[in-house]
Amino acid sequence: MITIIAELGINCNGSLEIAKQLMDMAKECGADFVKFQKRTINVVYTTEELDKPRDSPWGTTTREQKHGLEFQRKDYDEIDKYSRYIALPWFASAWDLGSLQFLDAYDLPCHKVASPMITNLEFCEEVAKRKKLTYISTGGLDDLCMVHKVVNKFKYHECPICLMHCVLEYPCPPENSNLSMIRVLEKEFPGVPIGFSSHAVSPIVGYAAAFMGARAIETHITLDRSMYGSDQSASLEKSGLEKLVDYCKIANVVKGDGIKRMTEKERANARKLRYWENVIG
Repeated sequence: MITIIAELGINCNGSLEIAKQLMDMAKECGADFVKFQKRTINVVYTTEELDKPRDSPWGTTTREQKHGLEFQRKDYDEIDKYSRYIALPWFASAWDLGSLQFLDAYDLPCHKVASPMITNLEFCEEVAKRKKLTYISTGGLDDLCMVHKVVNKFKYHECPICLMHCVLEYPCPPENSNLSMIRVLEKEFPGVPIGFSSHAVSPIVGYAAAFMGARAIETHITLDRSMYGSDQSASLEKSGLEKLVDYCKIANVVKGDGIKRMTEKERANARKLRYWENVIG
């Protein structure tokens, strides 16, 4: 089966109401998980960056915008409670060690290493020490050298992983998706499940990844792509998520096992249509 991860991320715009609506949407569409993002603002961004002018619903600086987007402990407590209420598990990608430790308070089923964090080997090792299934995005790299280093750390700590092919563009044009990397990663890391983290605006790209063998598909979701936020335009609305889930179910069926054989109906049709085999000489 293909695991579908609905990435809420910053598309909640700091609103628990929107978060719950997105969680309901993911549940209704058949997603397996919803995923958030957790940052310690003063660690992830420099003072210079936070002081830059930036108009947003929360103020006129980047600092006000970033704090406005971020959920706090009481918010995650409510998210965790609601997750159990609707029976849809959640997890999050931590962007710093403090955020990873913050998430330790919850009984999360898995972790996520976002593409920008894959070069932070110290952080990756801390995630690996948790020994929970970890989805590792591989975007923003010129080659696979860093991926090998990270995989080795997770192997050392005997932590299960799923490598996610990813292109770090928001949104990512279909022609830049490079889905052949799924099979490259399969060959490069035998025995490691390979998935796809999509920033495409069409569910067809995720379906194509599933057909090419992706074991997990992650996609950003939104209530409305015209809402405020940098990730909204790289996200699927409800109709797109519904199609993605349906397409991925079909992908599991139509691929088959690659063994040449005839079905019973095919055999009957062959007997009927190969008229020369029925001619009595």
